[in-house]
Amino acid sequence: GLGVWQLNRAEEKRSLLSLQISQQSTEATVLSANMPDFSEAFLYKPVQAAGRYDNKHQYLLDNQVNQGRAGYFVLTPFVLQHEKKAVLVNRGWVSLGKSRSDLPDISVEDDQSSIVGRINRFPNVGLKLAGAEIPDENWPALIQVVDTKILSQQLGYPLFGFQIELDKESKNGFIREWQLPTVMTPEKHIAYAVQWFLLAITLTVFFVKVGFKKGND
Repeated sequence: GLGVWQLNRAEEKRSLLSLQISQQSTEATVLSANMPDFSEAFLYKPVQAAGRYDNKHQYLLDNQVNQGRAGYFVLTPFVLQHEKKAVLVNRGWVSLGKSRSDLPDISVEDDQSSIVGRINRFPNVGLKLAGAEIPDENWPALIQVVDTKILSQQLGYPLFGFQIELDKESKNGFIREWQLPTVMTPEKHIAYAVQWFLLAITLTVFFVKVGFKKGND
């Protein structure tokens, strides 16, 4: 059963790697309010949008590390032009100040503009503590985990269920070293599957051998 599970995981990884490669080569999608909140079909896809940043309401996603240094991801709502819906734009990484109360200056122009970037999931955490998705009441608000439904209630307008990672060449950004999620290769899953199958065969042979021995005794 574990061997079969590893083979299934290998096939899933093949599909994921294929999706990553194919999406990067596609033309940019123009973001509009009638698009689904999230779809696997949009994952890693280049995107462009017109609208304005909500400079007064920004979020600092805590516990983000860059080259061994602690800091935040800057998540700024971008309200789509002629729409009442926004998307959180990850403008990059900023370092932690001298203390937790020393927050970085993340102000941004809130005039009408266009942005380009890549659609992605929000960073996840290994262990989610109770209340980690509740943002601070002050601005910029610190958050540990992104829950767009809760943030939408705080902002007063709906948010898409994904983020846009701002293109490295775009202005109003910070350190942006976007990488595709690192995944175990399909070949490694197959190697693990072979190990489980060999172990199953070995245990079966051992079981039969011991059974015959007891029968003879």
